[in-house]
Amino acid sequence: MQATPNILSTHYKIVDFLNRIADMLLLGLALGFAHLQFNKGWGQTSTLLFLCAIVYFQLSAALSDIYGSQRSIKIQQHIYQVSIALGGTFMLIAMSTGLSNRLHYLADRKFLLVWLATSMLFFATWRIFIRRTLALFRQHGINQRSAAIVGIGELGQSLALRFRNSPWMGIDVQAFYDNGADEKFIGDTPIIGNIEQLIADAKSNRFDRIYITLPMSSQHLISQLIDELSDSTSNVFLIPDVFVFDLLNARQTSIDGLPAISIYDSPFSLADSVIKRGFDIFGSIAILSLIAWPMMLIAAAVKLTSSGPVIFKQIRYGLDGKAIEVWKFRSMSTMDNGSVVKQATKNDCRITPLGAFLRRTSLDELPQFINVLQGHMSIVGPRPHAVAHNEEYRKLIKGYMLRHKVKPGITGWAQINGWRGETDTLDKMEKRVEYDLDYIRNWTVWLDVKIVLLTIFKGFTNKNAY
Repeated sequence: MQATPNILSTHYKIVDFLNRIADMLLLGLALGFAHLQFNKGWGQTSTLLFLCAIVYFQLSAALSDIYGSQRSIKIQQHIYQVSIALGGTFMLIAMSTGLSNRLHYLADRKFLLVWLATSMLFFATWRIFIRRTLALFRQHGINQRSAAIVGIGELGQSLALRFRNSPWMGIDVQAFYDNGADEKFIGDTPIIGNIEQLIADAKSNRFDRIYITLPMSSQHLISQLIDELSDSTSNVFLIPDVFVFDLLNARQTSIDGLPAISIYDSPFSLADSVIKRGFDIFGSIAILSLIAWPMMLIAAAVKLTSSGPVIFKQIRYGLDGKAIEVWKFRSMSTMDNGSVVKQATKNDCRITPLGAFLRRTSLDELPQFINVLQGHMSIVGPRPHAVAHNEEYRKLIKGYMLRHKVKPGITGWAQINGWRGETDTLDKMEKRVEYDLDYIRNWTVWLDVKIVLLTIFKGFTNKNAY
């Protein structure tokens, strides 16, 4: 059964235009709200500032792709994209007002912050309202798209389940097709026929979308199917079965126009990298300014209570597995930094009395904020391991080296979940790596903030830290 005609998709240019107009109005309303808060009247200067905001937002929106199809994107991800666009807009506004005497009096720091916060609130509220309205329409068959899935394997069934569990996408999977299928149904969805039947149904405009989920071993059949479906008006999507593997931030890219899929990749886009680096710079400067005196006292205590340097510099793997020097207050009488490094254990005779306290409270790691400022580490990320341990565990744990797709951190998702300290058994290191990769897959700036806050409340001391 053909779904109700897709009014939005058939008038996408009008919808795109209205979306952009709505965003301009929201920027203007937020600017008006900021004027009210600061008892400033709206004059020619305000209009000029508003026009600058519109131009800057359209530039930022193009880079963040917020006006592309949002049908398959979660609302949280879309709001994050919008926040990035607004952040870029207001950075440009701040730079412009700093260079313009005419705009400077109107756009001081507090004024811009109120305008930015209000804009984010308005934009997020508006998008949540639109998403829920569309979801309500789609429950009644309006703006829903009929779909067929070619292939009844694990990938095809997983795709159908995702559509079923995400009704806000508005994708109604009406049939499966596969050659030689013995079953009649997969769940509640019928298996209508073979590939030849699909081609006939597609040419009769039965489906809006066709998803090909055949294994890569069926390359000849896939090529034939794509060629035949060119004689239909259905939107055709090829989903390679590489996605049944445990991938890390896989995404579509292109090489001089040739489509490609990255299998293991960094979670950070250019904008994300700028945000995370900015978070690290401002965060480390703020923290170092607070802990400068305590660090000097600790340094003096280390020097007075045991012989040897105050700072222990150990070679560890950083971003992309490149060697970096990680700094710590020396807590041991020895400084292992070679091909064999013994982990600290409970009642370890190498640990000095002061070192035991420093390690238990994580105070020995305070110099690593200097590593963050240098750009070698991040405030949040997988904890760096000694080179000897990396070389040992990369042979024992699948995907171990993928934790180096981001900069190592002072604190991390694994640490606040209890996987800190000695890893005397393989399963402990496996759990740490599991949490590290989970962090990389699901990174957002808000996750970093959450980890920092949880570290403050429960991450400094740990029974497993020796």
